[in-house]
Amino acid sequence: MPKHIFVTGGVASSLGKGLTASSLGRLLKQRGLRVTMQKLDPYINVDPGTMNPFEHGEVFVTDDGGETDLDLGHYERFIDENLTRNSNATTGSIYMAVLAAERRGDYLGKTVQVIPHITDEIKKRIHRVATDEVDVVITEVGGTVGDIEILPFLEAIRQYGREAGKGNVCYIHVTLVPSIGPMAEPKTKPTQHSVAELTSRGIQPDIIVCRSKDPVPEALKRKISNLCNVEDRAVINAADARNVYALPLILHDEGLDTVVCDTLRLDPPIDLTSWAAFVDKVEAADKPVKVGLIGKYVDYQDAYLSVVESLKHAGFAHGAKVEIDWIQAEDVEGLLATARLADLDGVVIPGGFGDRGFEGKIAAAGYAREHDIPCLGLCLGLQAMTIEFARNVMGLAGANSTEMAPDTPHPVIDLMHDQRDVSDKGGTQRLGAYYAILEPGSRVHEAYGEPVVSERHRHRWELNAQWKPRLEAAGLRCTGLSPDRRLVEFIELDDHPYWVATQAHPEFKSRPDRPHPLFRELVAHALARHEARTPSLRVVDESVA
Repeated sequence: MPKHIFVTGGVASSLGKGLTASSLGRLLKQRGLRVTMQKLDPYINVDPGTMNPFEHGEVFVTDDGGETDLDLGHYERFIDENLTRNSNATTGSIYMAVLAAERRGDYLGKTVQVIPHITDEIKKRIHRVATDEVDVVITEVGGTVGDIEILPFLEAIRQYGREAGKGNVCYIHVTLVPSIGPMAEPKTKPTQHSVAELTSRGIQPDIIVCRSKDPVPEALKRKISNLCNVEDRAVINAADARNVYALPLILHDEGLDTVVCDTLRLDPPIDLTSWAAFVDKVEAADKPVKVGLIGKYVDYQDAYLSVVESLKHAGFAHGAKVEIDWIQAEDVEGLLATARLADLDGVVIPGGFGDRGFEGKIAAAGYAREHDIPCLGLCLGLQAMTIEFARNVMGLAGANSTEMAPDTPHPVIDLMHDQRDVSDKGGTQRLGAYYAILEPGSRVHEAYGEPVVSERHRHRWELNAQWKPRLEAAGLRCTGLSPDRRLVEFIELDDHPYWVATQAHPEFKSRPDRPHPLFRELVAHALARHEARTPSLRVVDESVA
C-alpha cells in the first residue's frame, strides 16, 4: 500500500506549498522511491479551464487532456513524472460527481450530506492515484487552514490518516514566519494560531515548514516545536531560496526528507549527486540573453509560468541566464519604431484566447521575421505567425482567424471541425497529447531528433487545411502534420535563423535538466544573435565614451 503525505498551508496563500511538496517529491525520488502527486483545490469551478489567467495563472494540461492547476507543472518538473487529470480535484468536480450519483439513485434514497458523502468522494480521489505503481503519494490541499471552503478536505484527510493507520500517513503544515519592525524580528504567533486551527480540525501536523525571508534562528525553531507539539527536528525552515531548483537541497539540509521517511517508516538512502550538479550548473549560467515574451497577461506572470520555466531550462543547457522582457501585446504596434524590439535576442509568442492583443502578436511575428530575430510561436502564436505570413508575404489583406474575424476574406485559421456550438467552453477543444509526424531534414526534426513526437494541445482553431497548399507554395513550410496528415502541427521558414511555431504547448513537457528541444534551439539561436551583435554594440559604446 502506498504511503501518503498531506501538505496543508496556513496564514497566507502563495506561501510555496506547491514548491515545498514538489521539492520533497524530488528528494524522495532521489531515494529511489516511486512518487506521484496530487492537488485538491477548494474552488467550485469544475476545473481551471474557464478561469481568466488573471484569476488563477496558467492552465496546465496533462497528457490525457486534463485542464489542471498550475501547481501540477511544478510537480511534473520536479519529480519528472507525467501526471493525469486524476492529479487535480476541485470542490466543483467533487460535488458534480456526488450529485450525479444522487440522481442515479446510488445512495439508495439517503440524505446526501458533506459527511460522509462529500468526504468519501474526496477520499476516492486520493485512492484513485494511490496505485500499485507508486510508493508515495503527495497530496497538496489548496487554500489555507481557516478557509470555510477547505473544511471538507481537512476532514477527509483526517479520516484518511485514521483509516490508513500510524506509519502510513505524514501531515506537513507550511506556515509563515514574518519579520516585523525595524529589527526585522521573526514572529511565531501566526504559526501558533495556524497550527491551533489545524489541530482543532483533528489533525496534528508531524512536520511544520516555516516560510521566511531570512533563516530562522534555532531558538525560534525550538519555541515553535514546544508550542506546536512537534519534535525539534520536525520544524523545518524554508527561507527564500536563491533559485527554486536549489530548494530540494535546502530542505534536505534542514532534514525534511529524513523526518518524513522516519514518520512513514521508510529508510532508503539518498543520492543527491546528480541534482547538486544540476543546481551548480544553474548557478553558473551567466551568458546574457534577452527574450521578449509577447503576451496579453504580462501583468500576472504566472499566466505564462511554464513558458518562463522552459526558457530558463533552455538557458541552463547553454550556460545562459535568460532575461525575459515582458511585452504587452497591445503595445507592440507602438514599439515597432523603438529600440525595445530591436534589442531583443529572441521572441516567444505564447498561447491565449480572444482578440485582445492579437494584432500585436501578429506585428511581433512580422518584426521578428523581417529583422531575423529568432522567434518561437506556441499555439495561438502559430496562428499569429501564419496570418502575418499570409498578409505580408502573400499579400492577402485581411487574412485572419475566424475566431477574431468571422467574416475574414482569407480564413487561413479556422475551426478544426465543423463545431459551431461552443456553449460548452471545454467540450470543443483539442486537449491533451497528440502525435505529429515531422518532415525529415526540417528544423523541428533536427531539434527533436525523432521522426514522430507527441505534444500537448489546448485549442479550437487550427491552420486551415484548405489554405495549406497556397501557404507552402509561398514558402511557409508545414513541417509537422497529424498522423492522418489533415492537421498542421509545426511551421517554419527556411530563409530565417529560427522562425518556428507549433500548434501545441511544448512548454508543458520541458524539464529542468532536460529542456524542451524547441526552447533549447530558440535560446541557442538567440545566443548566437546576441554574440554576433555584442562586438558592434561594444564599438558603439566605446565611441560614445
